[in-house]
Amino acid sequence: MPYLLDTSICVFFLRGKLDLDIIIKEKGRKNCYVSEITAFELRFGAENSTNPDKSHKAVDDFLNGLTIIPIYGCIRLYAQEKVRLRKMGTPMHDEFDLLIGLTAVENKLTLVTDNTRDFVNIATIKMENWFENKR
Repeated sequence: MPYLLDTSICVFFLRGKLDLDIIIKEKGRKNCYVSEITAFELRFGAENSTNPDKSHKAVDDFLNGLTIIPIYGCIRLYAQEKVRLRKMGTPMHDEFDLLIGLTAVENKLTLVTDNTRDFVNIATIKMENWFENKR
């Protein structure tokens, strides 16, 4: 089964709170992807850290060998889903989360996140929380 790793899961790994490297090995590196939005967020976090050089190196090491999926393929779905959510009265206020979630839907990937409630209203999204059992 292929997975899209949300930023929250990647941050847990980078902070040493999740053995994501072991889980990725079990699931198969070729089955684990990140959105380019997650790469943007990880880079921002690294730059904003107390030791940007060390943090950027950690991000480099983490992203090495993972496929980064562009968001371009979900543009139409983004527009449709944003309108649908607004009409339902449940708009997503975090555009990045909406784009990450729709990247998973568009590419038929299971979103791996600790923030399932942030994505629950996206139509047809499949989610798992790999951190849930590690607390």
